[in-house]
Amino acid sequence: MFRALSTAALGMSAQQKSVDNIANNMANVGTTGFKRSTIAFQDMFYENVAVSKPGAAANRISNDSPDLQIGHGARAVATIRNYTQGAMTETGNPLDMGINGEGFFQVEMPDGSIGYTRDGNISRDSSGMLITNSGLPLADQIEVPQEAKAIEIAQDGTVTALMAGDNQEIELGQIELAKFSNPGGLEAKGNNIFMETEASGMPFIDRPGAEGFGTVQQGFLESSNVDVVTEMVRLIEAQRAYETNSKMVQSAEDMMSVTNSIKR
Repeated sequence: MFRALSTAALGMSAQQKSVDNIANNMANVGTTGFKRSTIAFQDMFYENVAVSKPGAAANRISNDSPDLQIGHGARAVATIRNYTQGAMTETGNPLDMGINGEGFFQVEMPDGSIGYTRDGNISRDSSGMLITNSGLPLADQIEVPQEAKAIEIAQDGTVTALMAGDNQEIELGQIELAKFSNPGGLEAKGNNIFMETEASGMPFIDRPGAEGFGTVQQGFLESSNVDVVTEMVRLIEAQRAYETNSKMVQSAEDMMSVTNSIKR
C-alpha cells in the first residue's frame, strides 16, 4: 500500500508536468515560429518481490516462469519538440521573412555567441542594422542605408535596396540559414531562440535554397505549429490520467485505514 501511494504520487507529478507543457503550447499558439513540444515519459525501476528458483514451489507452472516484479511508477524524462512547418501568413512588411522548409535564422547574442530562430519578424535599429523583435542583430550583419526607399529579399536570401534619387539598386548582403542533423537536441532559451548543444551537433551553414535548406519568403511570417484541437485532446487525456492516479492515492489511503482499524 505504501508502494501504491508513492507510485500514484509519481504518476500525478508526471501528468502535472504534461499539463504544464500543454499550457505552454496553448499560450504560444500566436507566437511567430513557435514549435510545440510534448513530454516523454519513462517507467521507473522494478523491484523483484519474489525471485524464481527452480523447484522452489510445488505449485509452479514451470521452472521458466518469470520473477515477480512490481514497478515504481513513471517519470517525465525529456521534452520532445516538433519542428514541422507552420503556416505562412502574409504581413505585407518588406522586412518580414518566413522560412519555407528547413533552417534557422542566425542571431548574435549579447555574449557574442550565435542563437538560432524561426522568427523572421525583422526590423531596423537606429543605425539601419537588421534586428529581431527582441533587439538581437542578425549574424549576417546586414545594414540598410537610411536613404534606401525599397528593400527586396530574394528567395536565396540576397538582400538588395533601391536607393532614393538615382534609382540605383545595390546589394546589401546575404542572409544565410543554419540547420542541424538533430534539431531536437537544441536548447530553447526563450524569446524564440534556440542554442546549439552537444546533442544537436554543429550547425551546417548555407544560403537559402541550397540542397536541404528552405527558401526565404519576403513579406511572410511562419505561424506557430500548435494545433488547438490536438492540444485540447492531450489536455483531457492528461487530466484523466491525473484523476486516475489521485483516485489510486485515495484507494491506498482507504486500505491503510482498514488495516489500521483491524482488531485482534
